[in-house]
Formats: sequence, structure tokens, C-alpha cells
Amino acid sequence: MKCRLLSLLVFCALMIGLNQAAIAQRAGGQTELSLAQRLDVMTSKLDLMRRSLTSALSSMTPAAKSNDKSKGNDKSKPNADDPVVRLKGLEKEVSSLQSEVSDIRAKNDRAEKFDVSAVDRLEQSVAEIKTRVELGLQETVSARGSVATTSTASKKKKKGKLFGLFGGGGDEKYAELTGAAVAGRDRVLFEEGAKEVRKSHFDTGRLLFATIINTYPDSAFLPLAKLAIADSFFLEGTTSSLIQAAQAYQDWLTFFPTDPLADNAMLKVAEAEMRQMGLSDRDISHARKAEQRLKALLQQYPKSSLRPVVENRLREVQENLAMHNLSVARFYGNKFIQQKGGLKGAQSRLKEIVDKYPCFSYNDEVLFRLASTYQAEEEPDEAAKYYQQLIQGYPDSEFNEKAREQLNIIGAPVPEKGTPNTCAKRQPQSFMGNLMQQVSGKADVTTDKDGVLISKNGKEGEDLIDEALKYNGQLPEKLTPDAPTQRGTSRPQPATSTPPKTTTGNSVAPASTPTPSPAVIKP
Repeated sequence: MKCRLLSLLVFCALMIGLNQAAIAQRAGGQTELSLAQRLDVMTSKLDLMRRSLTSALSSMTPAAKSNDKSKGNDKSKPNADDPVVRLKGLEKEVSSLQSEVSDIRAKNDRAEKFDVSAVDRLEQSVAEIKTRVELGLQETVSARGSVATTSTASKKKKKGKLFGLFGGGGDEKYAELTGAAVAGRDRVLFEEGAKEVRKSHFDTGRLLFATIINTYPDSAFLPLAKLAIADSFFLEGTTSSLIQAAQAYQDWLTFFPTDPLADNAMLKVAEAEMRQMGLSDRDISHARKAEQRLKALLQQYPKSSLRPVVENRLREVQENLAMHNLSVARFYGNKFIQQKGGLKGAQSRLKEIVDKYPCFSYNDEVLFRLASTYQAEEEPDEAAKYYQQLIQGYPDSEFNEKAREQLNIIGAPVPEKGTPNTCAKRQPQSFMGNLMQQVSGKADVTTDKDGVLISKNGKEGEDLIDEALKYNGQLPEKLTPDAPTQRGTSRPQPATSTPPKTTTGNSVAPASTPTPSPAVIKP
């Protein structure tokens, strides 16, 4: 008796714990992401914000810094509107959040207990401070200069020349570029950002693109800089990067829903989800998201040149979703055979496959199982309908003869063999291929690992981003769908002026203005 009572108490405690965990997970905004993934995303966002703020502060004019010091010596309260005070305050807040995130990451890695609601609070704080950082950087552009930056960069170069030669330069290499707003420098930032991303220096490339957004709000390169940041995450390809790529592409679509590249960006949102898809017997949340994005793309851009690609992607995603339902239906079917119920559960899953996924490669088995469920419920008319559908659509199926036998038992007419369902053709898979897929846990789907503007292994001059540089932030007449509003009404002319050179060390970027280009839709 005591043993049974103890077991009951343990069971109740376990159920309460699971219920609390489920509630805590629902409270978070990203239920599909693990805690580690959510923390990785926040770390990446905070790191980019901190680097942008540090770069902006290092380029403040001597006058702004001296004013800040004189106000600091005064016992009066510092002026919160002072550019240096404002950016330093934001930098301090970002560093504080970074410390909190790092602390929780360390506890999570060590499997220590911590308050899960703290992660939800940090996500809200990161989203809120991101808006304030972007606004602060844009509103303090006029307080930045080039004198302090040049002297600081030269000192750093002299002090650590040996390490500078082998370290790739990092942020110091672009200290001058990320400083004061100078006419024509947005083009240089865009060009250098593309070079860094091609070298797989993704963090540095994102910093340069972010400088365009935060320092040159009227730049013709601004829409493409936002898109290039999303590309950099997509090309990086880690789980946390793909999560941020999907978010970045979606944010870009919010600002530029009618841009000619919008269908490309929407496809990348779907492909970011597809690259995270697992096998059909595992989590299918990414597959469902990918299906939603692909369907929305076909609906919003019916004339897109990407339509054949999107339809193929959709068919592969739906194959994964349908196989998941079939696996569940098989499980319920086995329970029914063992007289443990499950008939309705199997029937609903099979019916969903028939209604939603007509090109599923195992639809012959689906139709046979679905007909069997109706036959078990003594609904011969419904059963006969699906048996007949099986014989007509899948004349070469292994279930064909069984379906004929059941029709004879029911007393329903046996139809003639019809035309095979070509879209539901089953692709054979080798034993080793299936084994490797089970080991990797990745779904068998086709995705393009290139970004919209920058390709994975593309060289300079071969990508769409090079066309944008050639036409001063614009693109030639479109290679993508007819959207309600195009970026330009006529083909832009290539830039004739020599672009400013990259600035390193003590050199200063010339302040030449590039050739005017057609208007760009601004957020």
C-alpha cells in the first residue's frame, strides 16, 4: 500500500513539473526554439549593437568628448541629450544585458537551475534596446568626426603592427569608415561589407552594413544593406544564424513588400526553415513554417520567375509533413489491431493527407488504410470510394490486388485501371543513403545555400550585389517578378565616377558623391 502511494505521489509531482514547464514555454515568444538557440540569437544581436556603439564613440569629435569630460567634472547631473553621454549610456545597457545573457548561458551549459522567465524578460529587453540603439546612432551622426578616429587608428597601428599584419585588421581596419558621415562613404561601406562576407568574416560585414543603416538613412544602398545583413546570416548557416536570417528577411519584407526582390527574400525565409527541418518522425514545426511561407509566396507573386522552384520546394516540404501524418496513422493503426482503440486517430491523419497532399508518394498506402478504417466502421460506401480511387490512380501499387479483394467482399464494382498519378512517384533510396539520413537527422529536401545578393562561393563581379555597386545602389531592370511597385522605372546607368578607396590606417576616404540614381522606396 505504501509503495503504491509513493508511486502515485511521484507520478503527480512529475505531471505538475511537466505542466509548469509547458506553461513556462508558452510564456516565451519563441516556443519552437530551444533555450540555447534563444540565448545564441540574443548574444549575436547584442554583440552587433555593442560593436556599432563602440565604433560610433571612437569617432566622436574632440569637441564632443571634451564637452563630455567638462560636464563630468562638474558636480551637476550629466546632460542625457549629449551624444557621448547618450551613446555611453546605451553601451553600458548593452554590456549589462550581455553579462546577464552570458550568465544564463553558462548556467544552461552546466545544467544548473535558473528562472526560465528571465530569458523571456531578456528577449523583450533586447528588442527594446535594439530600437533605441538604432535611433541613437542615427541621431548622433553629426557629432562624429574623423580627426580623433584617424589619430586613434594610427596609434593602434603603431602599437600592434605585428599582430595587425596577421590578424586581418578587425574593426580597427574600418575605424575611419564607420566614423563620421561623409558623402560617398556609404558606397565604400557597402563594397567592403560585401568583401568581408565573401571572406566569411560575417560579423565584420554586418557591422559595415549596419553602419550604412545607422549613419546614412537616405542612402540609396540602405535597402540592399538590410538585405545583405540577412544574406550574411543565411550564408553563415549555423542554427542560430538561420533563425536570425529568417527574421532579418521577414523584417526586410515588412519595409519593402513591393520590391522586385521580395519574392527572392520570401523564398529565403522558407529555405531558412527548410535547412532546419528534421526527419518526418521528429519535430515538424520548421516544415509547417516553410509550407506557410512557400504557399504565401505563390499567392502573393503568381507571376514570379521562381514559381517552378517554389513548387518543387513545396512538394518536398509537403512530402515530409505527409510522412509525419502517415507515421502517426500507422501507430494508431497498430493500436487498433491490438484492440486498444486508435481508429479515429488514424482516420483523421489519413484523411488530412488525402485532402492536403495529393502528390504524396505513399498515397496508395494512405488510400488503402483510410478505406480500411471506414470498412471497420461498417461504412462500405466510403470504403469503396477510396478503394476505387486507389485502383484508378495507382494501377501498379502493391495494394492494388488487396483493394480489389475488399471491393468484391463489399460487393462494390471494381473499376478499370486508370492513369497513374505521376506527381506521386516514389523515389527509391539506397540503404546507405537512408542510414546516413537517419544519422544526420536532416530532412531530404533541396535548398539553395546562396543568399539573394551574395552567393556562397561567388567571386567579385558575379553576384547581384556587384550589379548594385555598378548602378549606385540600384539594380538593372528586373530579373524577378512584376511587383506592384518597381524600384526604378528605367534602367539605371552605370556609375562613371571612380568609387572612393578603402580607408585603412591614416588614409581618409574621399568625399566624392557618386552618380545620382533613381529613387528608392524608404521605410
